[in-house]
Formats: sequence, C-alpha cells, structure tokens
Amino acid sequence: MSANDQTQMNALAQASAAAHPVPDRGHVNNYAEDKELQQLLALYLPADLYAHLQPYFERMGELAGGAVDDWALEADRNPPTLQMRSRSGKEEQRILKHPAYIEMEKVAYQQFGLAAISHREDMFGWKGKMPAIVKYALTYLFVQSEFGLCCPLSMTDSLTRTLKKYGDEKLVAKYLPTLLSMDFDHSVQGSMFMTEQAAGSDISNTLTMAYPQEDGSWRLYGEKWFCSNPDAGFGMVLARVDGGPPGMKGISLFLLPRTKDDGSTNDYHIVRLKDKMGTRSMASGEIRMDGAVAYLVGEQGRGFVQMADMVNNSRLSNGMRAAGMMRRAVAEAEYIARERWAFKHRLEDLPLMKVQLDKLRVPAEQARTMVFQTAATLTRSDAGDKNAYALLRILTPLIKFRACRDARKVTGDAMEVRGGCGYIEEWADPRLVRDAHLGSIWEGTSNIVALDVKRAIKREGSLPVLQEHLLGLLADIQDGTQGITPAYRQALTDALAGAVKLAERAVADDGEKSVRQAATALYNCTTAIAMAWEASKTGSSERLRLSQLVVAHRVLPWDPLNEGGVPAAWVH
Repeated sequence: MSANDQTQMNALAQASAAAHPVPDRGHVNNYAEDKELQQLLALYLPADLYAHLQPYFERMGELAGGAVDDWALEADRNPPTLQMRSRSGKEEQRILKHPAYIEMEKVAYQQFGLAAISHREDMFGWKGKMPAIVKYALTYLFVQSEFGLCCPLSMTDSLTRTLKKYGDEKLVAKYLPTLLSMDFDHSVQGSMFMTEQAAGSDISNTLTMAYPQEDGSWRLYGEKWFCSNPDAGFGMVLARVDGGPPGMKGISLFLLPRTKDDGSTNDYHIVRLKDKMGTRSMASGEIRMDGAVAYLVGEQGRGFVQMADMVNNSRLSNGMRAAGMMRRAVAEAEYIARERWAFKHRLEDLPLMKVQLDKLRVPAEQARTMVFQTAATLTRSDAGDKNAYALLRILTPLIKFRACRDARKVTGDAMEVRGGCGYIEEWADPRLVRDAHLGSIWEGTSNIVALDVKRAIKREGSLPVLQEHLLGLLADIQDGTQGITPAYRQALTDALAGAVKLAERAVADDGEKSVRQAATALYNCTTAIAMAWEASKTGSSERLRLSQLVVAHRVLPWDPLNEGGVPAAWVH
C-alpha cells in the first residue's frame, strides 16, 4: 500500500468514527431523566414532603450521574490499601482510601446524611422523621454509580438502629451523637463482624469468646473472617459468652469501638484486606481480637435475634442496591439502542432488540416496585403496626432473594447491548456486573434467604398478611381504561392463589426443596399486582404493560415452541 493509499484509509477511518461514534451517555441527571421514579415518589410520599424534597432529589441525581460516577471509576481502579506502620516505624494500622472514595463519602455522609436520615428529625430543613422511602430513593440514585460505599452506609444506618433498639441508655447516650453527626471530620461509620471460618451461614459455630470485666465492659478474643469497612468507628460483633450454653443460646451481641476511652486504638488488628471481585472501592478484611474492649448490647444469649434486625435492614438495602444497579444497566442499554444504528435502523427498532430490552426492563422495574412497597411497610412497622411487621418480615427476604439474583443477569445482558465496548473497564458495565454478583452472597446466600421466607411464613404468619395486602391493592384498582381489564384482574387473582398454595406446600415438613420456587412465585405475583396498582394511580401505561409481562413470562406456564406474549383480553 502506498503512502497516499494509507493516508486515504486513515481519513476514511476517522470519518467513519466521526459519523458513527460509540454512544456515550456521559453525564446525566439520574433523577431528571427518570420519569417513572418521579411518578412513584409522588405516589408514595405525602405531597408536601415530595414537593419540599424536589431540590434534593435533583441534586443527588445530578451528582450521581456526574461527579460521583467519575469518582466511582477512579476508586474502583484504585482500591484501598492497609498501612501497618507509620513512616517513623510506629505500629499504626490505617486503611488508606483513594481521594475519589473520600469525595463520595462526603456526598453520602455529609451532604445527604444517608446513614443518619432514619435517626434524625431535622434533615433537609424538614421537621419530623422522614419516611424510609426518602433514604432508599436517594440511595437508589447514588448506587447507580457507586455500589461499594453503600455497604458502609447501610451498616452504619443498621448499627445505629440496633444500638438504639437494644442498647442500654448509657451506651446509647455515649455513642449515638457521633454516629449521627453530619460533621464529616468528626463522624464515625459502622460495621458488623459476624462471619468466621467455621461460622458462615451457621452462626451457632461462632468461636469468638467474650469475658466480662469488673467495670461492666467485656473483652473479646477471636477472629472474624469477612469484615467490610474493618476500620469503622464501631462494629457490631457476635461472640460466645464465657461459661454460657452451647449453640445459638450462648451467643451475645457486642458493640466494638475502634478507639478506647483513653484515645488509644482498641485491641484488635486488621490481619489483611481481601482482594475482591467487586466492590473494590471499599475495604473488606479479616480481623483478630486480642482482648478488645466491647460492650454488651441487649440481653445475653439473644445475640443473633438482635443482630437479625440489623441483618434484615441490610438485606432490604441489598435489594435496593440491586434495583439501582439494574436501573443503571437498563438506562445505559436503552441509550445505546436509541443512539446506535445498524442495518439502516436504530437498534431499538429492531424486533430482537425490542424483546431484549423488555427482558431487562421487567426485572428492573419489579425490583423498584418492591423497594417502594417494602420501604413503605418498614415505616408502618416502625410506627407499631403489627400486621406491617409480619408483612415486612416476608417482603424483605423476597426482595433480597430475587432482586439480587436478577441483577446478575440484567447487568450481564445489558453489557451485551453495548457490545465489545461493554467488556472494557473504562465503561460502567464491567463494574456493574462484578458488583451485582455480591448481592446474592452478602447478608445470606440465596438458599439462606429463601429459608428466611419459610421462617417468616411459619413463625410470623406472614403469608396470609401478604395475601391480604395484595388483594387490597387489587381491590383498589378500577376496572376499565383507568385500571385493568376483568381478564387481567382474574389472571392476577389466580396467580396469587397459586403462589400461596405453592408456598404452603413449600413450608410443610417435606417441602423445603421447593422454597426457592415458592419465593420466586410470591415475588413475581407481589410485584405484578403492585405494579398494576401503581399504574392505575399514576396513569403509566408502560408500568401496566410491564406488569402484564411479569405474569405472562415469569408466572404463567410458557411453551418454548410458541411465541407467547400477553393475552389480548388483558389489554385495553
């Protein structure tokens, strides 16, 4: 090839790149672009509060879709490191975080107080306690760019909740102010240290020992195997009381401060940091306690029961994070399909791509609806509604079980829409895929969480409460053009009845092998009915269409030899 030919080829290549650039969504406002989210917030929040919070949702949407997204990429590329000594040789353990991660901490903890919203009554210039939906909606926007930091946020929030609920007055008075501080330089974060090599899902195998002291404190000895945010200001720790009974009844809950009253570092050491597949921006490690000072929280021997409240709160947060990551993955895929041309058509106009995009949208919107339903139930439960507590006990493991599993597939399939670029680390897709795989492992694997659905049904009587709640939503939907057709109402009613029967069989003595199947059925029926109810209130025909796709493709029997689709009688 001559020099002239080479010059012409280079010019053609540059012209082609200019005419057909790789679609780059770039900086966006995650809130302003999401009309469905705006409609749902208007539905679930009191009108005056929703109006008051508009600037805060707008600001978080702007930050999450802009600066936070840039920082998240940098923090993922530059994970934290463990410093064992100071430069002068002094033993001084510190986790060194990348400046980009610290900037994200300032947004989350200081600007928006995401770990404190549920525990203060003076947030965002509003007097009174915020509904849980506010915290989850703001974090939902934030997590679309950064997943790793949301783990410490959730643990700080959950630790504070557990301390307030079970800690004695002196302990709460001593430590609560620093947990709720909005001053970034003087605030502290939380963590929970449960897992040991022998005690993963089976907490009764816990070997860490607790010994009482004359001053009322305790000394802890042992190792914890998975400790995210290991240098947090406070950790909730499960340990076995010296002389206590074997098994779960011998385990108690303790608050472990990083710093002792005299200002010295507590007697526990970070052994190493984990080299993780995802959430690389946030430190996770192993710790060894050598007589660490700790304080009993609640009753002796009730450690796991009390810790379960913290775990359940974290499980709801996990489900919300999965929903947020799916929303980001879908938004990226929709943008690419709208902007990319192939075979003389926009990708979004091609029949196969239309189907693939719907396969991404359906689980993403199911999870979003489940976040709103569960958060609203949490607020009622915290207000003392006993039925709401039973409902919360089943909704929480349902969203943790199904949404976190769906996120793995949705993020992977959305990567494919971008094509080869989706596999390149300078785009968000690889980070979403890696982070999404954590949700179904953290705070209980899928089997453990499905068994918690069974526990909620058997111990809390949650199944009839869930059924009553969903039938109430159905009854609140009109027939006709403003609601649903009689045929679709019947399909939803029949699907719910079938899911309830399956769940009843699954919790029987010989039915455990069907628990996951039952959990999936209940989740799909819950979200389909709630999405139809939301559509009837907001007027969103798209939300109703997605509800119908849930039933047609995730509930009813499907014949792989037929095209399938939504029955005509369901559609106005």
